[in-house]
Amino acid sequence: MTNIALFSKLDQTMMAHAIQLARKGFYSTKPNPAVGCVMTQAGKVVATGWHRKAGLPHAEREAINGCKVSLKGATAYVTLEPCSHTGRTSPCANALIEAGIAKVIIAMQDPNPLVAGKGIQKLTDAGLKVIVGLLEQEAKALNKGFIHAMTQQLPFVRLKIAASVDGRTAMSSGESNWITGPESREKVHVMRAQHGAIITGIGTVLADDPSLNVRLSAEKLARLNLSEADASPLRVVLDAHLSMPETAKMLSLPGRTIIMTSKQTSEGQTEVVERLYKAGAEVVAVAAAEDKLDIESVLSYLHEVEQVRDVMVEAGAIVAGAFIYSGFVQEVHAFIAPVLMGSAAKPMFEIEGLNLMSDRLQFQFDSMDKVGQDLHLVLTPIAKESA
Repeated sequence: MTNIALFSKLDQTMMAHAIQLARKGFYSTKPNPAVGCVMTQAGKVVATGWHRKAGLPHAEREAINGCKVSLKGATAYVTLEPCSHTGRTSPCANALIEAGIAKVIIAMQDPNPLVAGKGIQKLTDAGLKVIVGLLEQEAKALNKGFIHAMTQQLPFVRLKIAASVDGRTAMSSGESNWITGPESREKVHVMRAQHGAIITGIGTVLADDPSLNVRLSAEKLARLNLSEADASPLRVVLDAHLSMPETAKMLSLPGRTIIMTSKQTSEGQTEVVERLYKAGAEVVAVAAAEDKLDIESVLSYLHEVEQVRDVMVEAGAIVAGAFIYSGFVQEVHAFIAPVLMGSAAKPMFEIEGLNLMSDRLQFQFDSMDKVGQDLHLVLTPIAKESA
């Protein structure tokens, strides 16, 4: 970690400004990271930029394009290492060099293997002074999903659950509308907008016929810098036996719905696959064992093919339990309502194989907020110590 003493008060203020700018793209840049940039001359801000959406100019280029004065000798503050490769846009490192920037202060190195220090090297080779590490942790917090995906080659998984104080998610009849209050439900819609995909199980579809889209007012979407068309994530239904109804509500909604099933099922039920395609779904075969889809295979497909960096799981006890037990969940978001639903109601998780206290899965509380009358708990798993 870079010593904060290396940086002046001005440096810290400018990088904090760049991070504020980056936050504007927190919901809109997927699958790209959120990045902000501030440029100064003689200690005064002369240009700012932030990455608005994949395919649009990156933060550095937006700042340069909007600048009305010469940037020769200027200092650039960037929350993420400037890219050095050509993707949808040309390299930002080249743009900084061509603009005559003299010094670049970077919050964190890019974990993307296509960049990963190459942008810094290109700037250094061109004679620019480069320092890395100012407000690094704050910059990393902005892009948890992107960082995890680039380093682990799998999406960052958040599991959302709504439950009563006694840990119940639906009455024995299946009735669950509504356990939590309107404030919590709105917060869940904001969370959905953050993710590239929402995963649920076929049991939830058959029981609740959910929409799994983002339902926020135009004003609230504007605050997130999102259009209605860009707000809702990819919907993914885990359906090992292709029981998905062609009349499911989500199939008639804007956006894509992927039905994930086993290779054996997709090859053995070609007529069902064709009908689902006609109804508006896409069918993808992933690895499976004993009628259960392999979670790692599901996540690998989303990362490699769909470029999904953040996944949100909203499912019943069986699928939620399977994800928890798989070890691929990075955060659990539990919305707990101040109600009791009784011992006959359905549990939060169904997890087999936990018979002894030594088998228990341990978590730590990362945060706790009151949302309306509910509690929003964020938990992260604690890795078991090896014997």
